[in-house]
Amino acid sequence: MNRYVCIHGHFYQPPRENPWLEEVEVQDSAHPYHDWNERITAECYGPNSGSRILDGDGFIVDIVNNYSKISFNFGPTLLSWLDRRHPRLHQAIVDADRLSMERFDGHGSALAQAYSHMIMPLANRRDKITQVKWGVADFRARFGRDPEGMWLPETAVDLETLAILADAGLRFTILAPRQAARVRRLDESGGDWWDVSDAHVDPTAPYLVRLPDGRDFTVFFYDGPISQDMAFGDMLESGETIRDRLMAAFSDDRDWPQIVSVATDGETYGHHHSSGEMALTYCLSLLEADPSVELINYAAYLDRHPPGHEAEIFEDSSWSCIHGVERWRADCGCNSGMHRGWGQGWRAPLREALDGLRDACAAILDREGRRSFTDPWQARDAYITVVNDRDEANLDAFFAAHAKKGLTLAGRIKALKLMELSRHAMLMFTSCGWFFDEVSGIETVQILQYAARAIQLAGELGGGDLEGPFAAILEKAPSNVLSSGREAYERHAKPAAVDIMRVGAHFAISSLFEAYDEHYAYGCYRVSGRDEKRETAGRARLLTGRAVIESVITGERLDATFAVLHVGGHNLTCGLRRYRDAASLAAMEADLRRVFERGDLAETIRALDAHFETHTFSLRDLFRDVQRKVVAEVLAPEFDAAEAMYRRIFEDDYPILNFLHWISMPVPRHFLDAAAFVVETDIRRQLAGEVIDLERLDGSIEDAKRFGLSLDYERLGMEGARWVNRFVEAFGEDFENIALLTNVKEALDRLRTLPMGLNLFKAQNVAFELSRSRYPGKRDAAAAGDEEAGRWVALFSVVAEALKVRLPQ
Repeated sequence: MNRYVCIHGHFYQPPRENPWLEEVEVQDSAHPYHDWNERITAECYGPNSGSRILDGDGFIVDIVNNYSKISFNFGPTLLSWLDRRHPRLHQAIVDADRLSMERFDGHGSALAQAYSHMIMPLANRRDKITQVKWGVADFRARFGRDPEGMWLPETAVDLETLAILADAGLRFTILAPRQAARVRRLDESGGDWWDVSDAHVDPTAPYLVRLPDGRDFTVFFYDGPISQDMAFGDMLESGETIRDRLMAAFSDDRDWPQIVSVATDGETYGHHHSSGEMALTYCLSLLEADPSVELINYAAYLDRHPPGHEAEIFEDSSWSCIHGVERWRADCGCNSGMHRGWGQGWRAPLREALDGLRDACAAILDREGRRSFTDPWQARDAYITVVNDRDEANLDAFFAAHAKKGLTLAGRIKALKLMELSRHAMLMFTSCGWFFDEVSGIETVQILQYAARAIQLAGELGGGDLEGPFAAILEKAPSNVLSSGREAYERHAKPAAVDIMRVGAHFAISSLFEAYDEHYAYGCYRVSGRDEKRETAGRARLLTGRAVIESVITGERLDATFAVLHVGGHNLTCGLRRYRDAASLAAMEADLRRVFERGDLAETIRALDAHFETHTFSLRDLFRDVQRKVVAEVLAPEFDAAEAMYRRIFEDDYPILNFLHWISMPVPRHFLDAAAFVVETDIRRQLAGEVIDLERLDGSIEDAKRFGLSLDYERLGMEGARWVNRFVEAFGEDFENIALLTNVKEALDRLRTLPMGLNLFKAQNVAFELSRSRYPGKRDAAAAGDEEAGRWVALFSVVAEALKVRLPQ
């Protein structure tokens, strides 16, 4: 065999966690999903773990884990999120690597990635080393083996980075064709060099790159034109189109075993191109059926066919900036193309500000770290084991290996803050912060939040005022929508900051609306509540108590006393202070209760202020997700009143709507707005329940169609899919439960009549598995006269057809 195809997917999203909470908060721009990670998981990461092959009628005839047949890398921070939020999908990705080892000569298809997606040529040597070591360690912990290759963020490369990859035991990386400068054949005579700049390199062979110390490192150059068309063209409209284009890249003129490899963002398959994952799956099946070509991954090819060519690369080059790596430090002209006339003059000041902050943080680690660690930089390289597992035993092992003897509890907290300082000083270089068009964009604000967290930690570690110089440089960063990068930092990044007092206030306020267990966790904090006392007076409520708050990250701990007064609506005050003693707590509670029980709310507020002085909080200090839940509860009477008004308008004017519809006269907008609100509210409530009132749902759907109501079908589709998926999954666990299947059938009959775009990926997976594992036996039993099996088969066949699952013959 001398013709091979390798398709690589770079699956990556920037870290989206609030740096103080280690939790992804709601992102409205991802509507109707909670955040962008959730949206892209539903559209891409999940579907690629179970991609469909369809027949000519659009029915599913097979489900394939694409990851097992392609080469891929996942960003470690994305995998960490998937492990927490979608553990089954995380496991499917890990399992795919094991399957690929069986398929490809014992070589897994997963590649490691430099940890936090920083542009490596623009990083200092220490950060490069840590990024590679963290990427390797994270990979080893997840996939249970050492990686053979590593994906470099944006394929940005220099020789120092390649040498560090070699030091870590890695064999190869993947580069863009325009990153090759000149090449030659490897033979006894040495061969003549020929210029391949401007992407003229032949990408069908691996190349050795000579490192400054005399060692070799292997690079594969992906096929640029095909990759470009897959990402931005119409190649993903069909699997045949992809197959034909890949096969056309082979040539009989070459005298070496050819590997046609393409590389794109993994999100190409399903997120950027709807159903792109299915086109990929069908292409892979066509290639597998073709005896003239073989699917392979890079490591397996390298073992079979060592490099016969040598290359020199352009240093400080990348795949997504034709100017090298200027996109991440200058207004080079590269941008998203979405905002004509916008400039990116902010990129250079942002780089300058972050470089200065990085160096200041490094100085703190170097100085203070030597008091805590035998070698602070070796400790940082090993700290990834703690980042991935903050179990107490693992933390003890880290300190035993790297801390100086006799480290106190306070010393451990300081040592962990030093490690976190350095972690955030690397996360703030995530490449996405420079990639797009505006300094106040969501990606840039994210890295500014990491910078703000680093500045906060530096201040707690005695590093002085780092914010002043940092903000002064950001002042020079021109914004397209704000006054400067400084305003972006102060308006959008700093307000996300959290300290342990605010965590305590969040717990206290939210406890007024939800009774927590004694131990409560939110983000990276644990809270133990105790001694709570509640009082009510009409709509007014008073809660007092004590809470112990602890950071899972640093071990920092606060024992606090609190009081929360809610006088109705959004009027709420919370006080929080350090716990002094039982007598002080009792005195505070008695003082507040005395005036509260008199019904003197104004005096209660004054008493609360007197006890807690400046340490008072409001609903604004709740963390975003809980804040929305609490605000919805406290404003429920107002919301209910508004709904009643809309419902009264809709019901009173329903005959008018019917009459106007009957005579084909346009309906006034205020009638339609009221109708849309009521109908959408009713449908959503049906989908939120366990049992659907079919008659009421039928009425709502009929109204939506008759009056042409403008509903939020994307959100309804997500909630409808969630309902169907939940019940089909329950049926998968209890496949004899005909009632469950009947509910699903009735719901699908109705929901499919609306333009909801139901994403029934999970339900289809279950139905497909049951069609192969349970249906044949039930079918045979029905044929033998089993009436109950006959009912099961008849109902399951209807549901399978609705889910577009082809039943076996």
